Amino acid sequence: MDRIRIRGGQPLFGEIKVGGAKNAALPLMAAGLLSDERLILSNVPRLADIQTMSVLLTQHGVAVEPVVEGGRTLSIGGSISCTEAPYDIVRKMRASVLVLGPLLARVQEARVSLPGGCAIGTRPVDLHLKGLEQMGARFNLANGYIDAKVDGRLRGATIVFPFVSVGATENLLMAACLADGRTKLVNAAREPEIGDLAACLITMGARIEGVGTSTLIIDGVERLHGAEHVILPDRIETGSYACAAAISGGSVFLRKARIEHLGATIRALREAGVEVTEQSDGLMIKRLNGLRGVDVMTGPYPEFPTDMQAQFMAVMSVSEGASMVTETIFENRFMHVPELNRMGAHINVHGASAIVRGVRSLSGAPVMATDLRASLSLILAGLAAHGETIVNRVYHLDRGYEAVEQKLAACGADIERIPG
Repeated sequence: MDRIRIRGGQPLFGEIKVGGAKNAALPLMAAGLLSDERLILSNVPRLADIQTMSVLLTQHGVAVEPVVEGGRTLSIGGSISCTEAPYDIVRKMRASVLVLGPLLARVQEARVSLPGGCAIGTRPVDLHLKGLEQMGARFNLANGYIDAKVDGRLRGATIVFPFVSVGATENLLMAACLADGRTKLVNAAREPEIGDLAACLITMGARIEGVGTSTLIIDGVERLHGAEHVILPDRIETGSYACAAAISGGSVFLRKARIEHLGATIRALREAGVEVTEQSDGLMIKRLNGLRGVDVMTGPYPEFPTDMQAQFMAVMSVSEGASMVTETIFENRFMHVPELNRMGAHINVHGASAIVRGVRSLSGAPVMATDLRASLSLILAGLAAHGETIVNRVYHLDRGYEAVEQKLAACGADIERIPG
């Protein structure tokens, strides 16, 4: 099993190109199930989760082919010959459940394994199922599978989410595009990735209003056609590398980054003493002097993203003063805290909040990644630590960050991957 070795203490200087957003690419790939014509996606990141979704779509009979050999453009489309999403594929990635809505909308049945993924909370699929039930689907849950059918086409409905759910919003948005009548999604998630999905669906012929708001109105159409779509830049990758510049010092230009998608993250970094300057094709990130402790609370977009919590906590661990990090999305997303404390951080967890008392320096240590974003937080800590840090179980990292060791090394970090 691969490991990442970091020898800390080197400030970062240089440029990192931000790739396409994983959290946009996965639902966009699932949207390829909605039409028998080709969906051409470009700016596709090279990640383990993308490969998993490609395997899943192929399992359904849909072709997933690179437009140019080795390129970042995929052509997706074709007839659906199998409606089962098996456990061996779905267990690797929770986003696999996003095929449920498109399969029901297109071929009126699906058999989908209950999802797996990072162990950061229960994240049930109840909202997906309840919403689809309102649209006429019937479900039977047995032996770890969701068996779903609908008589005829799905029907439009008004669905009020009791709390904001990105995955449920995406699943029901896709399903509603081919439903009879009008669907209204109330208290829908507003993440930029959902806006990207909606933009692609509209290009495919969907009729969607309210994009970017908490109420989406979808008038179902008879069929969707092929389209071409460029995936938006990854705001979480952007924020993660901004944290790398902050914790290590120096200055890094993040090419293709979009400041309009990063509001709460940028505000927190600026409050901590990091200079963020918008330029023509990206953002310049520069740490001015010392870092200051800042309180953050995660929440649905546009609040501080839960996917940035672990990385920002690493930055706070070497900031002056105390800070409080409160997690409101996932109940088990502080598993990186013991690993940071192994490196000399001073963090105490009290329920849904972590009190971080900044220390002068961290020390290198062997640590174990527990989930995708925790992996990056430990690499960040390693950049700031004295001595050598070994991050184990980096298969989590490869699900959401492409060539992270190469990108950081190009900016002066002493970092390398050790093959397992």
